[in-house]
Amino acid sequence: MNAQTDPAQTFREEAADLLAQLEEALLGLEQAPGDHELIDTAFRALHTIKGSGAMFGFAAAAGFTHHLENAFEKVRHGDLAPTSDLIGVALEAKDHIRALIETPDEIDAGRGESLLARVAELVASAAPQAPRVPSPGKADPASGPATWRIRFRLAQDALVRGTNPLLLLDELRTLGNCTLVALTEGVPEMEDIDPTGCYLAWDVILTTEQSKATIEDVFIFVIDDAELTIEQVPAGTDKLGEILVNRGDVAAEVIETAASNQPRLGTLLVKDGTVSEDRLRSALAEQTHLREVEGAKAAAAPPPAAGSIRVPAERLDDLMDQVGELVIAEARLKQLVATSHDPQVKAIAEEIERLANGLRDTTMGIRMVPIGSLFGRFRRLVRDLSKELGKEVALTMAGEETELDKTVIERLNDPLVHIIRNSLDHGVEDTVARIRAGKPPQGQVHLSAVHSGAQVLITIRDDGKGLDRAGIRAKAEEQGLIPAGTDLNDNELFQLIFHPGFSTAKQVTSLSGRGVGMDVVKRAITALRGTVNVTSTPGRGTEITLALPLTLAIIDGLLVRVGNGRYVIPLSAVEECVQLPIADDLRHTGRNFLNIRGELVPFLRLRDSFRSTLAADPYQKVVVVSTGERRIGLVVDQVIGDHQTVIKSLSKLHADADSFSGATILGDGTVALILDVGHLVAASHAQELRRQAS
Repeated sequence: MNAQTDPAQTFREEAADLLAQLEEALLGLEQAPGDHELIDTAFRALHTIKGSGAMFGFAAAAGFTHHLENAFEKVRHGDLAPTSDLIGVALEAKDHIRALIETPDEIDAGRGESLLARVAELVASAAPQAPRVPSPGKADPASGPATWRIRFRLAQDALVRGTNPLLLLDELRTLGNCTLVALTEGVPEMEDIDPTGCYLAWDVILTTEQSKATIEDVFIFVIDDAELTIEQVPAGTDKLGEILVNRGDVAAEVIETAASNQPRLGTLLVKDGTVSEDRLRSALAEQTHLREVEGAKAAAAPPPAAGSIRVPAERLDDLMDQVGELVIAEARLKQLVATSHDPQVKAIAEEIERLANGLRDTTMGIRMVPIGSLFGRFRRLVRDLSKELGKEVALTMAGEETELDKTVIERLNDPLVHIIRNSLDHGVEDTVARIRAGKPPQGQVHLSAVHSGAQVLITIRDDGKGLDRAGIRAKAEEQGLIPAGTDLNDNELFQLIFHPGFSTAKQVTSLSGRGVGMDVVKRAITALRGTVNVTSTPGRGTEITLALPLTLAIIDGLLVRVGNGRYVIPLSAVEECVQLPIADDLRHTGRNFLNIRGELVPFLRLRDSFRSTLAADPYQKVVVVSTGERRIGLVVDQVIGDHQTVIKSLSKLHADADSFSGATILGDGTVALILDVGHLVAASHAQELRRQAS
């Protein structure tokens, strides 16, 4: 049974989202304990996990969550303040709930009991918070009861999935004076009935002092698949009176007079002889019929478009692979059509190219995920680390709506964790040191993301003491990474912190000091075909910028030829193309620099790097590429043109081919290697350092 048909797996996936919402709400409450929207969000997440967990057989998780939900019910009603201690225990309880759902066989029962005991102690000892002020748009219980008309129709497979509509109706009855009418228009003929199907709809009139949000909570388990409308009935309206007037049984003036004197309109009209009992029964039947027709129309109408749909990641990957093969096939067709003189064939090829490009863009758009889904995880990390280190640190974020390929986001978690941990451990000072330095007691770590062409720039900035240039240089010279006295600019010096085993920490702690974290960052970002740039100001902080491609599946590339081989350079790294002057072409020794508008740019002959034995073309071209602040020129024999590049991974046999990040299939069926610009730039820089040392 796969994830689509396994209810337990579906619950686990939905619970993961709810737990993420719960953590976000709890962390927000710690900063804004009076925010009732956050309280409602936390309560509803717990309420849903409890109900769905019991429904899908996760009794232990449901039972544990029930106790935490009771505590937040008191918070919701103003009987308990959401203190920092309560938030801390709730976060630990959230982790325990996740374990109860994901790994129930590995649970320490004692931990759960200890957490519930701490919750009970806080509930018993804490003072109540200020009375709750209703949120805008919600009914105030103090203003008196209101009447609501609720119409709902469950999904036809609701019973199969464990939903019991009778429980929903019973819960509505507990909220106030309730009248229920079952709508049967959706029930098919006997021979067409599925015994497991749910065909009824319900029209409910409810008079209650509870808010609309409380009514919505009744349907919180089924809201995604049900048709639900909740409308407040204006005071003084009566559908029966409108029906009687429209039928011509009673004049409008009589209805107005009767309604003003007696809310039970039908009883009054029969008593005073205005309407016979038969006429009244007929009007009531029509009223019921109209409700049934309305329910039937709602059932027959197309369901509203879903805001989102859950699709297994494997399907998206398969779709992307198929689109990639389509792009390759379209390129082959384009090359074949170039030799054809049939205008109809060319027209069809152009149409296929247009459709393939549209499908490619749409598929890549489907894979895009807001980076806020990743950023939100680090609020908990910063909170826990700041408490462990005894520092006051606040995390701020910007650009959470920036979208990035889901594969890139999945592989970004570990690098960002290492960077943030280093910022808190090495960068941000403790409270005493910050006050002495004239800074606010609370440190700041800022995460931001922004689109930049075909890349996304992710910046991690802190307001700490900055990097120790002298310490970095001394450690690098001690480890033999650079010769003593080597002239390095800041970016070149700071890149040394990413070297394996490099650390300036004087002692190893649980957080850092082993020289592993930043090496992990560099390797992970390089594997994503991204770059890392570091800037730092003494006493003011450090900023690390990760430049990442939007997607790892299909990129725009520049196709070039070197000897008899063809290669692809990612277009996002290309700045310009110029011709190699004859004087520079003839110089094969010493430093290779090109003067481009007054700026010296080092260049690398790819034919030498790839050991091409063919004679060079008479007029070679230089493709100027950049990564971070470094620029180099790549000398090629010919620039062929732009190319839609479907990236194929290299086999394990080619794992040591550092100059290439992948391969692609060209229109003629041959293979072109994709150049790893970051590695080529780094290799050129290392070569220059060796020359300086010699």
